Amino acid sequence: MGSEASRALTITVEQGSLLDVDTQVIVNAANSHGLMGGGVAGVIRRVAGFQVEEEARKQAPIPVGMAVLTSGGRTKFRGIIHAPTMSEPAMRIPPYNIGAATRAALALADEQGFQSLAIPGLGTGIGKVSPQEAAREMIREIQQFNPEILQSVVLIDIDPVMVQAWRDLLFQQGNSSGG
Repeated sequence: MGSEASRALTITVEQGSLLDVDTQVIVNAANSHGLMGGGVAGVIRRVAGFQVEEEARKQAPIPVGMAVLTSGGRTKFRGIIHAPTMSEPAMRIPPYNIGAATRAALALADEQGFQSLAIPGLGTGIGKVSPQEAAREMIREIQQFNPEILQSVVLIDIDPVMVQAWRDLLFQQGNSSGG
């Protein structure tokens, strides 16, 4: 056992656009090819610029359970973490992939020295995982993660069902969920 106490991440839940959040870095629910076609990835690409997709594609293939960092492009963010939830575009995925993507994003953010990270609902659109299952996977990984530098995670989505799933789970656990 180490002498250092583990630090829990602060979790905040917000309803709104990932691109409006006040964090250093955001997560793109990617595919292993780094293609940013649909869903949140398409919105990020339109705002950040095509160079972000090019940066991600140069690092492909990115296995589910791994993540890569690109610039923030034309966004205000210091970077975008691409964490694949699916190996091929437009795949239906198992909930496990959401946990693996969340874990990879947290590890990369911490390793790269970011203090704040925003994550949208992963796998609930194209991946067809229910918001409740996605919330369970994401929150479990965030709560189990032992950061060195990362201090806060904002869970943010425009979908009120996803936001409510995070809030319900955190409320059941007796944690405040903000927003």
